[in-house]
Amino acid sequence: MDRKQELREIREAINAGNLTLQYLNRAREELNAASNFGIADMLGFDFIGGIGKHMKLSNAQKEMEAAKRQVMCFQKELRDVSDILNFQVDIGGFLTFADFFFDGILADVFVQSKINDAKKQVDNAVYHIHQIMTDLYRMEANVR
Repeated sequence: MDRKQELREIREAINAGNLTLQYLNRAREELNAASNFGIADMLGFDFIGGIGKHMKLSNAQKEMEAAKRQVMCFQKELRDVSDILNFQVDIGGFLTFADFFFDGILADVFVQSKINDAKKQVDNAVYHIHQIMTDLYRMEANVR
């Protein structure tokens, strides 16, 4: 494969990674807002806190599902890059929290705990994807 093709594959992976980060950042924003409403809910502002929390949790769930789909696209693009340049990375474990995050909501404190856990996992995924992106940008510079 020629350098032009290699560069195209790397750039496709970079674009997919950037889109993945956008979804994850939007999910994090929604989780932060849900957490704030959750605190209001626990402090006794049941109507405002409860409605706001559930609205933001619904938005967060949509963003996390979109992020999961985008992670699969990112993985595909990374496989294309790894085929070219022996670039190895595994992001298969990321975003599994979206599968269980919304199961069995029982109490406000429990929900708040799950929101905080999900925020940590989103932050972890963002951190690892940033590391991958740094490697992709280095590869892009070397191929040019």
